[in-house]
Amino acid sequence: MLDLTRPEGSLPRDFHISRRTLTSMFFAGYAVAALSAEAAPIVTPPDGIIIDEVLIPNGAPQPLPAYVARPKSAGRRPVIVVVNEVFGIHDYIKDICRRLAKLGYVAVAPAFFYRSGIDLPAISDFSKIMPVVQQAGDAQVDGDVRATTNWVRAQAFAAPAKIGITGFCWGGAVVWRSAMVDPDIKAGVAWYGKLSPLIARAGELHAPVLGLYGGKDQGIPVTDVEAMRAALKAAGKSGSDLRVYPEAGHGFHADYRASYDAAAAEDGWKRMLAHFKANGVA
Repeated sequence: MLDLTRPEGSLPRDFHISRRTLTSMFFAGYAVAALSAEAAPIVTPPDGIIIDEVLIPNGAPQPLPAYVARPKSAGRRPVIVVVNEVFGIHDYIKDICRRLAKLGYVAVAPAFFYRSGIDLPAISDFSKIMPVVQQAGDAQVDGDVRATTNWVRAQAFAAPAKIGITGFCWGGAVVWRSAMVDPDIKAGVAWYGKLSPLIARAGELHAPVLGLYGGKDQGIPVTDVEAMRAALKAAGKSGSDLRVYPEAGHGFHADYRASYDAAAAEDGWKRMLAHFKANGVA
């Protein structure tokens, strides 16, 4: 069991938590609708890091839950906001946070679908998942990202000028938008995020984004990747780039799914870390 501890130096009011419970706010296990019986997911042990579950004020009647992983060692650390797929916060997303914490980052994964009150990772019928996801509109989600970066900047363990964002599938599109609308975001890495609604907005980027896409992705055609490349070039966004893995499909980083492509996932992870480092999020 993970050892959940309050971040050192913080007080209960910092998280707007009146009391803590022994029950996790998040689903234990992998998203049932996508889990492959043959998968061997990466499991990152929690030694050397602190795991916490916090509530972030966002102006809603109930604050935004988030899973946080960070190094135990003292000091202000760069921050990565981790944006989930359509399945919400489950063991894959939590492990991404732990992997980043092992590398010296504070990783924060907000539960963007919490308002529904539905435990999305537990649902096996994909058709019942999407209506919940669609309730989380762009303005609401962008506001939750902004609330998260505001919260992060107030924490003693975070470097407020070194905040990045990465996201997967549904979360990939959130990365592109956040790099347009959240001034605290310094760099973003989008893993196969939908591009078509965002191509015309390429000029709005204030932070560089690295997009990682699969050449065999049935939902995000390579023509969209090429169109975004052209839009970035036309807008003079030289710090942003897109990488296509010709033999990979959608979800190639998701090691709990049949879509996992180990070579593409490993290369994309290295490129992600290099992108953050090159843009001051390290």
